[in-house]
Amino acid sequence: MAAPGRTPVQIRELRIELSRTREDIVDEISLEIRAGEVLGLVGESGSGKTTVGMALLGYCRPGGRVAAGAVLVDGRDLSELADQVLRSLRGGLVSYIPQDPGTALNPALRIRKQLLETLETHTKLSEAERVQRMRESLGEVALPSDDEFLTRYPHQLSGGQQQRVAIAMAFACRPKVIICDEPTTGLDVTTQARVLQTVKELCRLHSVAALYVSHDLAVVAELADRVAVMYAGRIVESGTRDQLFTTPRHPYTQRLLRAVPDLAGKRTVLGIPGRAPLPGNRPGGCFFEPRCQLAVDACRQSFPAATMLEPGHQVRCYRAADTAAGVTADEAAALPGITAGDSVLEISGLKARHGTRETLFDIELAVSRHECVALVGESGSGKTTLARCVAGLHRDYTGEIRLAGAVLANSARRRSSEHRRQIQYVFQNPYASLNPRRTVGQTIARQLQLFFPGSRREVGSRVSQCLERVALSETAINRFPDQLSGGERQRVAIARALAAEPALLVCDEVTSALDVSVQAAIIDLLRDLRAEIGLSILFITHNLALIRNIADRVCVMTEGRIVETGTVTEVFEDPQAQYTKQLLANTPSIEAALGHA
Repeated sequence: MAAPGRTPVQIRELRIELSRTREDIVDEISLEIRAGEVLGLVGESGSGKTTVGMALLGYCRPGGRVAAGAVLVDGRDLSELADQVLRSLRGGLVSYIPQDPGTALNPALRIRKQLLETLETHTKLSEAERVQRMRESLGEVALPSDDEFLTRYPHQLSGGQQQRVAIAMAFACRPKVIICDEPTTGLDVTTQARVLQTVKELCRLHSVAALYVSHDLAVVAELADRVAVMYAGRIVESGTRDQLFTTPRHPYTQRLLRAVPDLAGKRTVLGIPGRAPLPGNRPGGCFFEPRCQLAVDACRQSFPAATMLEPGHQVRCYRAADTAAGVTADEAAALPGITAGDSVLEISGLKARHGTRETLFDIELAVSRHECVALVGESGSGKTTLARCVAGLHRDYTGEIRLAGAVLANSARRRSSEHRRQIQYVFQNPYASLNPRRTVGQTIARQLQLFFPGSRREVGSRVSQCLERVALSETAINRFPDQLSGGERQRVAIARALAAEPALLVCDEVTSALDVSVQAAIIDLLRDLRAEIGLSILFITHNLALIRNIADRVCVMTEGRIVETGTVTEVFEDPQAQYTKQLLANTPSIEAALGHA
């Protein structure tokens, strides 16, 4: 258990700014994390969560610098350490679990080699002890530790398996501090539940102080002891888990909670109007004032100071005493239903293989016009393989896939341009799906030129419209992917797909990298598109609560087979398959975490 009173992480009045303009990225950040404690850091994309997390590694992204304050890890001020010393501490004293394991793991090295290299570099274990610790670490995150698995390369693992390897690697050296940057983003609910429990147990057992950066408030409610809410580079509210989730007092915290999908379907997901201001464009007073329904003149004059509402519960809001009511009733009005039409996609007798291994068995599935069909299941269940067959990206299958009655060729290259336009695929990983050498504007313009050739002015106008659809500012047009947050990159990928005006949108975990407010906006967008242009959606997700707010029907997959199909109400309220019941039981929710389930 944690040593009483020991505080391995202390951040004092930290300010990180842009080197060239001196505009702050984050400012006035003060945090402490005790040994064995998990602090959840939440907020929208671009709020500065990852910047604070990286500061605990003694790292600032290019173009930024620590302008004021101190970051102390285990009593050592990172700003006073040489680069060589910092590099030796990373992985040993401080470990990091990245949001995207696909780019964090070395594609040229086998899993065994990567794990053993980490242990060899940062521990003094013998060779036999390193092998034992490696196998133990894999077992802690529910991965096999046999030689067959250890000889695989990262690309031979599913996204969920890659993430679990990254988590095992981070905990293997038994660090004193660990930064978790959205580590369960790509995991199905069953694996996520196991990983969250593992993270919690390992933090307690080894007295690890953990900073858990996330946009998933349901996950934070399951895991965190305390929570800090960031908005536009400032911490606007902080407190214990129960204080933040049962009595939130900042309007922004309340709106974030209102944007969290509800598994029981008792409330409608609501987004937050407007966008968070970027460095250099922040208001003179409270940064949330332009989006706040409770703003008064004082909010426009100066940023509010921190107020202690009760022991451990701080808020920076002039209206903290008036925020008990939360979201008004008219905002919570139910969204209108959408009626499905003629069949767009029909799959019959589909069987697929990866090499000599059969991965899909006798799949029967249909998606109608206007309809959204959700495909759920654990990592490795065959969801993405099925989606790739539909898009013509996986050719090794038998059976028929029909689009509006026409049989599609197995390969996208053999399909007509019109068929390729009508089926658009949004990948789970925006880091890998966007060309790093093209600006956002060039990426979307390329899609428009393929299917709707026009003048430069016409294309430019349509690019702006595409960005507006996904709540991105026109200022993003000239940016490259590495200049965007993870959520912003995914919105660009969605905008690119929508630019083709498809009949069927295949969404492969498209909201997994988005914060809850943007996720709510994307769900609203997809609903509107279904109504306006008859868009059909095959929506692959592990977020069962999200399905309540977008899908008409649900298909549950495991081990390459669909084991249950029905309307959302039928599957969620009266599941027939044992596997479906297990998925529902493992789905995190704020209500269940707080004991209100």
